[in-house]
Amino acid sequence: MLLSLILWIGGLIFFAFIVAPTAFSVLPTTHLAGNVVARALGKLHWVGLISGVIYLISSMVYSYYMKGMAHVFAFRHILLCLMIVLTLISQFGIMPRMDVLRASLGDVGSAPINNPQRIQFDVLHVWSTRVEGVVLLLGLVVVYLTARIF
Repeated sequence: MLLSLILWIGGLIFFAFIVAPTAFSVLPTTHLAGNVVARALGKLHWVGLISGVIYLISSMVYSYYMKGMAHVFAFRHILLCLMIVLTLISQFGIMPRMDVLRASLGDVGSAPINNPQRIQFDVLHVWSTRVEGVVLLLGLVVVYLTARIF
């Protein structure tokens, strides 16, 4: 239960503080860095979705055997379901739209700031960052709530 949750949250932390900044500082173009970061984030989403389902099932089974049927669905499960929904929105809603815009713009950083596609990409990027940040914060709360039951 804890391993699946920590894998997801640890992956988010590693991605946000190591992978993305490193890609944008080391790779020769922001276009290439954006492609690497987008691909890594897509894989991280799948890790999160699978980890989230594993956590949810194992946590509900644990709750059933330790506390009975009345406590199977706890507040941490609601938060985790919200994390899964937000990850699905990012993976299947935000990221595909960003990919289309990135492909049509080429190097997003070199597109004029008033280009409608660039504006739309920048808005989606802000939303993507917010969604990932909320998932991370919710995940830290779930880690805390889970640690309290042991």
